[in-house]
Amino acid sequence: MKNKNNYDYLLADLTKLNGVGKKTMEILKKKKVNNIFDLLWRLPKSYTDRTLVSKICDLQIGVIQTIRIVPLKYQFPRVRNLPNRVNCIDETGKIDCIFFNSHEGYVRKILPLNEEVTISGKIGNYKGRYQITNPTYISQDSSLIENIDNKYSLTEGITEKTYNKIINQILKNLPILPEWHDKDILKIFNNESWNESIIKLHDPKNIENYKSDFYKRLAYDEILASFLVNSEIRKKIKKIKKISKNFSEKAHKNIVNKLNFTLTNDQKISLGDINKDLNSKSKMFRLLQGDVGSGKTIVALISSLNVINSGFQVALMAPTEILARQHYTLAKKLFPKDIKIELLSSKSENSEKKRIIKNLENNEIQMVFGTHAIFQKKIIFANLGYIIIDEQHKFGVRQRKLLSDKGGDNCDVLLMSATPIPRTLTMSVYGDMDVSIIKEKPSNRKEVKTYSKLESKIDDVINFVKKEIKEGNQIFWVCPLIEESKKLDHQSSVTKYKFLNEIFPNKVALLHGKIANEEKEEILNKFLNKKYSILVSTTIIEVGIDFPNANVIIIENANKFGLSQLHQLRGRVGRGTKQASCILMFKSNLSVNAKKRINILKNSNDGFEISEEDMKLRGFGDLLGFKQSGIKNFRLADPIQNEDLFLMAEKQIKKIELENTDIKKYKALLKLYDQADIINDMV
Repeated sequence: MKNKNNYDYLLADLTKLNGVGKKTMEILKKKKVNNIFDLLWRLPKSYTDRTLVSKICDLQIGVIQTIRIVPLKYQFPRVRNLPNRVNCIDETGKIDCIFFNSHEGYVRKILPLNEEVTISGKIGNYKGRYQITNPTYISQDSSLIENIDNKYSLTEGITEKTYNKIINQILKNLPILPEWHDKDILKIFNNESWNESIIKLHDPKNIENYKSDFYKRLAYDEILASFLVNSEIRKKIKKIKKISKNFSEKAHKNIVNKLNFTLTNDQKISLGDINKDLNSKSKMFRLLQGDVGSGKTIVALISSLNVINSGFQVALMAPTEILARQHYTLAKKLFPKDIKIELLSSKSENSEKKRIIKNLENNEIQMVFGTHAIFQKKIIFANLGYIIIDEQHKFGVRQRKLLSDKGGDNCDVLLMSATPIPRTLTMSVYGDMDVSIIKEKPSNRKEVKTYSKLESKIDDVINFVKKEIKEGNQIFWVCPLIEESKKLDHQSSVTKYKFLNEIFPNKVALLHGKIANEEKEEILNKFLNKKYSILVSTTIIEVGIDFPNANVIIIENANKFGLSQLHQLRGRVGRGTKQASCILMFKSNLSVNAKKRINILKNSNDGFEISEEDMKLRGFGDLLGFKQSGIKNFRLADPIQNEDLFLMAEKQIKKIELENTDIKKYKALLKLYDQADIINDMV
């Protein structure tokens, strides 16, 4: 076999395949099929059995069937647009083969008179007579037709016959790759090889056979490939030697004493993890994961003080300017007056921006807050020692690695995320990082009370809002769409704004994705400063911003949101000491899953528990942010169904790291399952 041991064949361009021209390649690329390997994961959904040959007298209308017939007579009409017709028989009856847009010569060639031909297609009926229209499966060699053909989710423009030919061609030329697994691992999967497993994956009798050894082996392959990449990045970063940061007990106590609350155990443990990393001679690359309102920012700021006191600069990047400003304001309150901190804002005057940029380069600023703009090429840090990235779960492995490299050898990296995700997903998405988790909420925070309300009861909700405004509280009102849609019956934010503005004149603001960034910031600032009582918004308010006076959030069409997203939205209220409320509004015709989601949210404020339930209900790829984030989705592996395989891969990685195993034997696996440039740094 010419492709034996040749994994490059699998990574080859689609045009290397017979029958794949430019047009077919373009069609496949629209479905993100870029090479031969990608085609292997477009799994069959069902199959057509053409092996059962029927007699004409036994045919069923509307069913695909295979018959052996003898053509008796051609009918080639001389009137344009009428089809060509061939009268055919077997020993039990008659059937016509109908051809639209076909040439006489073609019909004569494929259906020669008085010779037996095997034909397969959907049986029709016209004026009481059987017929097959435009059959694609015709041959005098019955062995070419009497097969079981898979049905795939085809892209328009590729026939089932063509697609099967392409897949069968790949399976026939499939390389026999050197085994990368140890014998003890292979034994778990009944010694199924990669090659055999791929062939079985496309066998019609194995469709949706998710519990089989061959399927699990392939799922394990991609989990291990992902974990290996993460492991290599971790090892690479740990090898970087840096100047350790000093820990000052006195400075730590001074800042903690300024807080109007006591740190939770989880905050203390996470702070201990971070300080230990900062104090070590190895570079820190850590994720601080916490539920909404669990106090991650305080932990990050306290740890920053040690870095500043060690003579290094700190940069904190937030997804929005208002969030960066909030972090900056908090640091101003907590840090000693002699520490120079700045906010690099797009609203700042040019002269102000130039001053900040100059002072960063001259080491006259010790900590800077801002959005992604603080990492522009023109901004040079004199001695950057700590990068804190807030709410950037959309950063993939590659972006995080580049960020770490940009900071230099002495720069530690901390990512913060308020998106609790299940452990198996954390292992996959953040496996290149060490992880600290904050689950506890500060003791002064009250749990948000969650209610569900039929949309028809909106008058009750309005009365509740009136009472809350009277007591000086502010309200978020969240709608799924910006404008009315003819297809969807969601209430739009624009319509709701007009409705509420009539009831509460001059007290309502509107925020949605089509508003310019500067205007968004202005609206949010006015709401923060209590210029408005109600903020009607789309889901753009879901991340991070702290509005202590907002104690009510009303979410329309709550059944249209995922659990994790509802929990994130709910986390916008209850940031102060008052009792907060979340009202989930819905229509009466709820699905079973929608009812489950609403009940789970009403009964729990634990983001990690909620994310587990969300993944069970909606699946891995749909979790908040991850489907939209570009983070790699697994082809076969599922963090719910294959949790045992994820844990097994984690154990295997620890063994590889402990024994310092040479990963060259995994070269083919890494190349096939993750072709990112980052692999070139490792293999």
